[in-house]
Amino acid sequence: MKPQDAPLVTGYALACVVLHILLAITGFQIDAIVRAGFVPARLGHELILPPGAMVPFALTPLSSAFLHGGVLHLVFNVIILLFVGRQLEAPLGARAMAVLLVAGAYAGALAQFLSDPASAVPMIGASGAISALIAVFALIFSRSQTPAIGPIPAHWVRALWLAAAWIGLQLLIGFAGGGGFGAIAIWAHVGGFLAGLLLARPLLRWRFGAR
Repeated sequence: MKPQDAPLVTGYALACVVLHILLAITGFQIDAIVRAGFVPARLGHELILPPGAMVPFALTPLSSAFLHGGVLHLVFNVIILLFVGRQLEAPLGARAMAVLLVAGAYAGALAQFLSDPASAVPMIGASGAISALIAVFALIFSRSQTPAIGPIPAHWVRALWLAAAWIGLQLLIGFAGGGGFGAIAIWAHVGGFLAGLLLARPLLRWRFGAR
């Protein structure tokens, strides 16, 4: 598939890479994470914030989705984003993909907030948005055969297995980087994935009509 076949996903991945390189070169990476990362405690808590401009709290779920903590984190997310996202954008279209990415980012931030509203640790990365893409891919486009488990339909079982694998890989990356469980925003992955599950069929109906 050519980049022009999936301009939104390709452009998003490129923006993440370029921003990471620029921040690394200029030495502003930590400053950007503090000012543009999603910090749950900024809502309803007294925080000592650094002087200067801060991204408005309501926009930090989006701004944080362009920031990454290291090369390994960035490369892994970009690979998954391009592999899954470019296969989805062609049939779904750029508008539906934009809705899915934004919803995944905000759902991931909401889930992370609900898990620890007082946390002052910035959450960064495209994982919430990517988790939404993975959910749609697993629920609709994956052709692997997965047996149903009791009352749980086969397509939901397939989606849940893929979610577990995705979170497990993120945990391994966290340990490889020396951060342990604290370095991975598990609930952001869960929130983004749930957003994808809920939006998959409505987005298909929006794209192709009610059928």
